[in-house]
Amino acid sequence: MDRNDAFATPITSATPTASDDAAQKRVVTARPAARGALEVRDLILVAVLLAAGAVLKLTLASVLSVAGMKPNFVIAMYALAIIITRPKLGQSLAIGLIAGLMCQLPLMAATPLVNIASELVGALVCGLLIHVPLKLAGKVDASPFVVTFLTTVASGYTFVFVLAFMNGIALPAAVVGYALMVFGTAAFNAVLVQVLVMPLRAVLKR
Repeated sequence: MDRNDAFATPITSATPTASDDAAQKRVVTARPAARGALEVRDLILVAVLLAAGAVLKLTLASVLSVAGMKPNFVIAMYALAIIITRPKLGQSLAIGLIAGLMCQLPLMAATPLVNIASELVGALVCGLLIHVPLKLAGKVDASPFVVTFLTTVASGYTFVFVLAFMNGIALPAAVVGYALMVFGTAAFNAVLVQVLVMPLRAVLKR
C-alpha cells in the first residue's frame, strides 16, 4: 500500500462528543406521563360530561320515564367519563364524589346526602371494572355496556340500602321492591353509554 494512501484514509474517532452526551441525557431523563393520571383535557371532559348529566337529568329524565324506569344521566355521564379517561381509582372516587355533591342541588336531591354514598360506590365499581377486558367474539367491546350496567346497579342498590336503613325497611323487601327500577335504569344507562362511547372515542382519538 502506498504511504500517501495510508495517510489519506480518514480516521473516525470513537470518543463521544458533547452533543452525544446531551442526547443521551435527554433519552435517560425523558419519561412518559404516569399511567392513569388525568390531564387538563381529561378534567375538562369530566366537567362537561357531569354538567351535561345534570342538565339532562333535570330536563329529559322524566320524559323518558317508563313504569318508574328512566335513565339516570348523572350516573351514565360519570361512568362514561371514567370509561373514556381511565383515571386512577382515587380519581374515580373523586369523580363520584363530585357527582354525588351535584345531586344535592335543590332540584335534583329527592333525599339529601344519600347520593353522596351511592355515587361513591358507583364510581368505585366503575373505576375497578374499567380494567377488565370484555370483548364479544374478540371484536365487539362490550365493556362500556357491562361496566355502566354494574355501576348503575351498585349505585342504585346503595341508595336503596341507605334508604331502607333510614326508614327501618327490611333489606330483602327493599331489594325486591326496587329491583325493576334499579335494573331498568341500569339497562337504560348501559345502552346510552355503549352508544355514546364509540363516537366520543373517535372524536377524542382515544
